[in-house]
Amino acid sequence: MKTKRTPFRQSNKPEGASEHRSEESSRRDASPPRGRTAQRDQPPGEAQAAKPAPRRKPAPNTGGRANRGNVARDGRPLAEAKPVRLQKVLAEAGVGSRREMEEWIAAGKVSVNGVVATIGQSVVNSDKVKIGGRLINIRFTGSTRPPRVLMYHKPEGEIVSRDDPDGRPSVFAALPRMRGGRWINVGRLDFNTSGLLLFTTSGELANRLMHPSSELVREYAVRVLGELTMEAQQKLLHGVELEDGRANFGTLHDGGGEGANHWYRVTISEGRNREVRRMFEAVGCTVSRLIRVRYGPFVLPPQLKRGMARELKDVEVKMLMRELENMPSAQRKGPEST
Repeated sequence: MKTKRTPFRQSNKPEGASEHRSEESSRRDASPPRGRTAQRDQPPGEAQAAKPAPRRKPAPNTGGRANRGNVARDGRPLAEAKPVRLQKVLAEAGVGSRREMEEWIAAGKVSVNGVVATIGQSVVNSDKVKIGGRLINIRFTGSTRPPRVLMYHKPEGEIVSRDDPDGRPSVFAALPRMRGGRWINVGRLDFNTSGLLLFTTSGELANRLMHPSSELVREYAVRVLGELTMEAQQKLLHGVELEDGRANFGTLHDGGGEGANHWYRVTISEGRNREVRRMFEAVGCTVSRLIRVRYGPFVLPPQLKRGMARELKDVEVKMLMRELENMPSAQRKGPEST
């Protein structure tokens, strides 16, 4: 016979089971609390004793290198930097040549820590230098990285200037852009002259490459209109009188061609304004095209097309710096023409 089920079945567990569960609940309630609840319930003295050891105190936020002065990021004092002449620091920062910086300082355009600078003044890396109210990121010679050097194949129809009242195209528009400095041209080429033009970020290096004492050879390919007689060639080699003094070519070689397409190769150790053109005009000839193919140790690469630039690698720049230091005067002048 089947047993009738009821909606409320009685439990088959023994009577002592409920008492056993009650005892376990009581023991759980009596056990010490864990986690955050335990920390809140602990007395103040015990909570402080259990607190972990504090970490290393972080360095104060000084707001950048310019505001730290002679203090490093971790708060330790830095070694005192040796003062350096202001015009040299600005030239090395790529602002301009040292001669230009001296002119700007004399004109009152440069200030140091809010005071107008003077010629011969020295600065350290914690000084704030401004030109026309603009803060300059000054650099010192402690850096091991050499300056940047760029070779540019200037086409005709570009001016070597950043500001031109006539609005003509500038060579600087074709150069790679940079942050924290600017390109400084090593010498100039006329508006209608093409060829090799050098740029660097170091005003000191630009000054060394341009200074007359370096006597770096400039070599040009010249196309001449008119007959250049042997007598005229000898005059150009021995010297012709110009408005700003006597000038002569170091070498003069026939480059071939006939009539209006006759070319010559000449070298000169100066960089006076339109000097090559004026020298040919002094012997009755007109220069119809002028291309600079060499400047000192730099030779215009055949693969460098007009309007293109190539930056030298750090290894090449270091070799150049050593070459400039060790190059004797006779080597800089090049071989004399016979």
